[in-house]
Amino acid sequence: MSPSRVCQILHEEHLGTQRFVDRLQAMLGRHPRAHPDRGDPAVAGVLEDLPRALGAELAGHFDFEEERLFPLLAADGEAAIGAHLTEEHEAMRPLFGRLLDVGAMALTAGFGDATWSEFRLAAAELCGQLLAHVQKEEMVLLPLLEETLDPESDAGLCDVYAGNAGGIPP
Repeated sequence: MSPSRVCQILHEEHLGTQRFVDRLQAMLGRHPRAHPDRGDPAVAGVLEDLPRALGAELAGHFDFEEERLFPLLAADGEAAIGAHLTEEHEAMRPLFGRLLDVGAMALTAGFGDATWSEFRLAAAELCGQLLAHVQKEEMVLLPLLEETLDPESDAGLCDVYAGNAGGIPP
């Protein structure tokens, strides 16, 4: 059987998430206490990429897994991994919201001491959770999907994920 296309897409997204987390962690490391200048190209780049990285990519990734992949695995007797990963998604979603809100304000008005502290703490927490989460998905979820998906299911899921089938219906 050829490798799953949907697993390859998810793997590539995991690599993108890791690259974004690396950039975010580098920003946090360069500014452990004093807030960064939003005019710094590295800082502006992270802030500009937050909506895409957290809002579009990760939220869409999480929704797709929860609505399409986890039920498929549950039907195959593998409900525990979906339940566990969904709990992790739920723990990260509020952090997404906080970072998106504070990041948007910082992009237009810069950070103050209080907003930097809030952003820094939420970002550090999210980075740790995301890296552990990606590792679990790479080590457990993707191999289970490789075993579970037949070529037709894989192709259908790719179409849904790419938006060719009208999005992800509930």
